[in-house]
Amino acid sequence: MARRLKSVGLLLIMSLVLVLAACSSASKEGNASTGEGGGGSSGDKLVIGFSQVGAESEWRTANTESIKSAITDAGHELKFSDAQQKQENQIKAIRSFIAQKVDAIVFSPVVETGFETVLKEAKDAGIPVFLADRAVDIEDDSLWVTFLGSDFVEEGRKAANWLAEEMEGVEGDINIVELQGTVGSAPAIDRKEGFEEVMAEHPNFKIIKSQSGDFTRAKGKEVMEAFLKSEGENIDVLYSHNDDMAIGAIQAIEEYGLKPGEDIKVIGVDAVKGAFEAMAAGKMNVTVECNPLFGPQLVDLIEAHAAGETLEKRISVKESIYTMDQAEELLPTRKY
Repeated sequence: MARRLKSVGLLLIMSLVLVLAACSSASKEGNASTGEGGGGSSGDKLVIGFSQVGAESEWRTANTESIKSAITDAGHELKFSDAQQKQENQIKAIRSFIAQKVDAIVFSPVVETGFETVLKEAKDAGIPVFLADRAVDIEDDSLWVTFLGSDFVEEGRKAANWLAEEMEGVEGDINIVELQGTVGSAPAIDRKEGFEEVMAEHPNFKIIKSQSGDFTRAKGKEVMEAFLKSEGENIDVLYSHNDDMAIGAIQAIEEYGLKPGEDIKVIGVDAVKGAFEAMAAGKMNVTVECNPLFGPQLVDLIEAHAAGETLEKRISVKESIYTMDQAEELLPTRKY
């Protein structure tokens, strides 16, 4: 009798073990189907490769920190590479991410063209690519998931529309010098396009000099010095594709003996803290916002794609425009 009870007890224990094992297996299958388990779903820790164009400005530094922090704060693993303004460095970094089998690649292209081959390699490896801040000029848009960033053409329009309103009623030609961004880059191409689109409606607006300042303060100063040397007091307006070049140019204007903001109207793009400081000092007239703090939004998009959601090909961030008379009040609130 005792032996029989013992045998029954053993059978009950074995049955319970099998039931628990089956429940555990079913639970794992359920998690996988609901996106809580493997396969790069939104509930998983992802490995994300991020190739930044460089560290050429206050804006770029803020953008880099926003994206890096958002990735790590969300519990994902970050692999970061600074391209130092060189396309070959960026292509090398993307190939390194592919070799490391990351779950997603984020990059801000140095220039618009020349990335098709490496993006095909990423697609063949099954790694989704997300464009941040800058776009690419590629016929096959299946090589990237989505673009998140600013509408650079609209930024150019905003700058020109402000100038049109500011100069309303002024007779004669308005002579403009233009500090372009990095040659071939999306913001340089688009900000020029948007500005000239509005200028076409105002025949007295004339760009008399235009040259790249590579988005850097030092180069902006250097190019503005050359503009002043050739055109001097003939210059009415400076349109700079970013604030850092504008700030460098302001120094050149002062050293030349003119008053920036008065003798020469100064228009910038980005709305960095340095631009607000210049506006508060009366040396810069306006800056068009280009918001760099979109890291959390970018991570949300990466997670949504990993969970199987379909994303729009282009997603914009909200932005504004700020003038000299707003600068002093808003300066303490600026985060970059």
